[in-house]
Amino acid sequence: MKKQKTVRAIALELIIKIENNQSYSHLLINDALKKQKLNQLDKGLLTELVYGTTQRKITLDYYLAPFLNKEPDNWVKNLLRMSVYQLTFLDKVPEHAILNEAGDIAKDLGHQGVTKFVNGVLRNVIRKGVPSIDLIKDPVQKIAVETSLPEWLARRWADQYGLEKLREIGLAFLVAPHQSIRVNQTEIRAEQLIKELNDQGITATRNEFIDEALLVEKGSVAETKAYKDGKCSIQDESSMLVAYALQLEDNLTVLDACAAPGGKTTHIAEKMHGTGMVHALDIHEKKTKLIDQAAKRLQLLNIRTAHLDARTASTMFEPETFDRILVDAPCSGFGVLRRKPDIKYAKTEKDIHKLAEIQLAILDDVSQLVKENGILVYSTCTIDKEENETVLRAFLEKHSEFALEPVVLPEKLAQIKKDDFVQLLPTDIGSDGFFVSSLRKVSPEK
Repeated sequence: MKKQKTVRAIALELIIKIENNQSYSHLLINDALKKQKLNQLDKGLLTELVYGTTQRKITLDYYLAPFLNKEPDNWVKNLLRMSVYQLTFLDKVPEHAILNEAGDIAKDLGHQGVTKFVNGVLRNVIRKGVPSIDLIKDPVQKIAVETSLPEWLARRWADQYGLEKLREIGLAFLVAPHQSIRVNQTEIRAEQLIKELNDQGITATRNEFIDEALLVEKGSVAETKAYKDGKCSIQDESSMLVAYALQLEDNLTVLDACAAPGGKTTHIAEKMHGTGMVHALDIHEKKTKLIDQAAKRLQLLNIRTAHLDARTASTMFEPETFDRILVDAPCSGFGVLRRKPDIKYAKTEKDIHKLAEIQLAILDDVSQLVKENGILVYSTCTIDKEENETVLRAFLEKHSEFALEPVVLPEKLAQIKKDDFVQLLPTDIGSDGFFVSSLRKVSPEK
């Protein structure tokens, strides 16, 4: 009879897959939770171990360094990381349980020598304690290790935001993300949905900043009848802001240039009460199907999808076709590190430079499609300034027919408005990091 894998053994498999295959942690965890027969406590532990070990990998390597006189195999290193994560960050897990499980996993995956090595390292960690981060003299390196940011990224953000804000941002990305949902206001009111979800075992409350946003405090919305019937969508409140920035009215023609998986597309369609038309493009054909599925689930008939690279959108549409255009551009994703901590280890500085070029190319092309007095919104889910305000300034230098205007936001978010754009940090309202800017196409004489 095949031996059933323990939660920690499953967690280790996922951690290794994330590192070796650059797989997204949230997708792997969700898939494992569906496939594995685990009780609620074990589901919580699995999620904690995978996210926690991945999020804090740099800190854990610093803690382990004095106890390793040779670099172990990859799976052994990850087993040690996961074990030290439990020893240092999870106070409810007994030391003997961590040691026993680590020894059993080492025995199953390796040989007696590996088992001795793992046990020896962990016993030393327990006996001597991990080294203090205060021993690091370089202030940026110290914050990078404390918050588990790659040093090159920490140095960029220290230059962009300063040391104090860098540390705040880094620590905020270590906090477990909450789940927020968007009420489909064409179908149901927020208070009605809260009651309906409550009847289905889900605890949700009103978001203090955005009328159509709810915070889920308990339960999984994706499996509820309310979700399947199109009464809500899972979406972080930060990305709901673009629908406000577009200053939508009924019967507009709108382009969502980089639309998959469709959260913003469907929000736009809802804001127009099912009127007008939203054209949604994505470079990946299979992802346009996700938008179609979302539109069908939400019973939105004013969405049309097309498989197209947004850098060539002008080949599909006539000039000045759209009242509003959203470019929620492909980006590094450095605003969503709480949900996808693996991103920070996969991206490089070269990726940022390349993405900035793509972002500008998209803006250059779609700008031809904006009607006079129409609005072009540029947004990203990153907090790196090169992809945000630097791209924005470069676009404006080339396109005098566009002018920045204040970003329209929900009234209760007025305090985060700065300059001519909005850079939402994870420290602001507890959401993901997000950038939003609004540009209006003005007539030549203006």
